[in-house]
Amino acid sequence: MARHAFIVLIAACLTVSVAADAQEAKSAPLAKELGQLLEQNKLTTVAAADGDNAGTFVAAMYYPGTELLVVSAKYYDPPTFAGKLAQKNYPDAYGDLNVGAVPGSKLLVMDTFADGLVAKPGGGNAADSVDGTTALTFDGNWKKAKQSEEDYMKAFQTADAAYAHALSILIAKLKAPGTN
Repeated sequence: MARHAFIVLIAACLTVSVAADAQEAKSAPLAKELGQLLEQNKLTTVAAADGDNAGTFVAAMYYPGTELLVVSAKYYDPPTFAGKLAQKNYPDAYGDLNVGAVPGSKLLVMDTFADGLVAKPGGGNAADSVDGTTALTFDGNWKKAKQSEEDYMKAFQTADAAYAHALSILIAKLKAPGTN
């Protein structure tokens, strides 16, 4: 009986572990929704202020079905950036935020396939990456990155939460009246 209980316990642990690995990232449905909204509005770029962080802005450049690039950063001249937003000059806003970020404040997410971050891409799929205070590539190879699997997954969850936050801001912008 004790052996049977042990086997059931091991099976349950393995099931929980597999379920946790297979769990969809928070950013996945948001990235897909942002892509759909951009396509509906016939836009390839969008930008907005981050209302939760003064002086911080978020911008995205979308290549349908191929890639979603999202940058979040403090901008060295917030009034000038706000002017670009008011003029709906999203392409310039994206470029300016990408190159004119206050050092140490920038997070750039390169979401291959515009489907949200994927911790462990399968079948040789291209890896998503994040460039901020440190550069991270989510290819499932934490050993190559000289990390433990636990540290790799913590870094992924942190990046995914930051990306989901940025996506939520951009989605709200696109759903607001008069976006384009």
